[in-house]
Amino acid sequence: MKRSPLAGACLLALSLMMGSGAAYAKTPPDQLIIGMNMNNLLSLDPAAMTGNEVVGIVVNLYDSLVELDPNELTNVRPALATSWDISPDRKTLIFHLRDDVRFHSGNPLTAEDVIWSMRRLLHLNLAQASVWKSYGFSKQNIDSLISAPDAYTVQIVLPKPNDPQLVIYSLGALGNLGVLDSKTVQQHAVNNDWGNRWLTTNEAGSGPFKLETWQAKDVLRMQRNPHYWRDAPKMNRVVLRHFQESQTLRLMIEKGDLDIANNMAVSDINALRNDPQLTVEAVQKGTVYYVAMSMKEPHFANPKVREAVRYLIDYQGINKALMPGYGVLHQRPIKAGMPSTLPDPGYKLDIPRARKLLAEAGYPDGFDTTLRVLADQPFLNIAIAVQSTLMQAGINAKIITGTGNQIYGAMRERKFDMLVGRGGSGVEPHPHSSLRALVYNPDNSDQARLTNFQGWRTSFYDRPLNEMIDSALLERDPKKQIADYQQIQLRYDALIPAMIPLSQMVDSVVVRNEVKNFQSHPSATTFLRDVYKTGGEQ
Repeated sequence: MKRSPLAGACLLALSLMMGSGAAYAKTPPDQLIIGMNMNNLLSLDPAAMTGNEVVGIVVNLYDSLVELDPNELTNVRPALATSWDISPDRKTLIFHLRDDVRFHSGNPLTAEDVIWSMRRLLHLNLAQASVWKSYGFSKQNIDSLISAPDAYTVQIVLPKPNDPQLVIYSLGALGNLGVLDSKTVQQHAVNNDWGNRWLTTNEAGSGPFKLETWQAKDVLRMQRNPHYWRDAPKMNRVVLRHFQESQTLRLMIEKGDLDIANNMAVSDINALRNDPQLTVEAVQKGTVYYVAMSMKEPHFANPKVREAVRYLIDYQGINKALMPGYGVLHQRPIKAGMPSTLPDPGYKLDIPRARKLLAEAGYPDGFDTTLRVLADQPFLNIAIAVQSTLMQAGINAKIITGTGNQIYGAMRERKFDMLVGRGGSGVEPHPHSSLRALVYNPDNSDQARLTNFQGWRTSFYDRPLNEMIDSALLERDPKKQIADYQQIQLRYDALIPAMIPLSQMVDSVVVRNEVKNFQSHPSATTFLRDVYKTGGEQ
């Protein structure tokens, strides 16, 4: 691909930091330069994506039917759909589409593209299908449940009783139903893969930006879509650069070689808080940091062992020393701030209690196991802290580090012992969002492949709990629904789950003050279309 002069200017600006200490170069005025760790950026296919990093990219390449207001998530805003209706029986959703949208290819966007995108999601049955499968959709029924009464109307029939408002929230919050250019993708399909291989490194959207190039663990460039239906974005180009070291990110944003820095270590973020040229933007998100155990592993199939581990985590110490800027203490599966969220149960490190439980379980001298974790912060420091306290009760956990695919891949295959991770959705403003991701497991068989459900990954299964979650979702009385969700939390706690929440995520982003209209989205769907820089194109 031929490099444009603007791209060359951008790369020149980024390279100046490698010279003398006196070198200083502001980023180009019409380009937004973002530094981040791209280790977990594995695929740009909306159906296969995993992790918040790729969601923030995908929502700027594709458009969805609706969007959630970052200031008030329960406020659903029009996007490709100008309006929508819920049938009186709450079984059917009807979306009325704009008729003036074109994909980056120039093809018009119609209801058939929306239908094909959703069919593709279920037929591929990759990571992002899990949420829709929890609503009852499957590759067996999706073709009969979604239809187009005309070229700009989409009708979705819910396959089982559900809360239709939650489904609408999911359409706005998840990013996985960004509407694809069906004609373009089908031209690149190989061996009936629905274009998955091609979309791993390409895009076929209608969003405010077009993918220019992506070199894994190096650079991703998006160029302004001049024909965007909302008006062209203010920035000509967005450049995302990969940096493994937090200190490098700190140096570059201090010098002005970056406009925005993500994934920085707490120590570096704190060092920048008093810089008058920078703003640290912190947004609490619904995902949680956790310690997970596999109930396929004989030790952790024993509830007394799981309970012992519950008392072998220094929640307060970890959150005080390691999590500022990353997360805040939280021990419930439903994210904080919801009316139904119970206060934390108050678990603390208790070595004698844990030792007693292990002896009762038949392991008075403990046992050996493995603890998988990303080789990034704060995950690695959490794992080291957990390893230390486990050891005090005789559990010798060998830490295994790796990339997202290596660590979470083993979890998705249910081939792990213990794991420190982050997940739990919580992106929709509804308790079910958190429970679906962390707790719900309607089919515990290996064949179910509910890979985006943490409950399935850990082999944690309780039929009454699943039924309680299903029932609470359909409850129409708000007070009764809150009480139902509180009972779910109490039962989950009493069952000694295989996943132990310890902190709710805080996403801290460092932004130079000349960047305007940048707003981190609690659902990770951060839109860049209105961002501009002082002195740049507006």
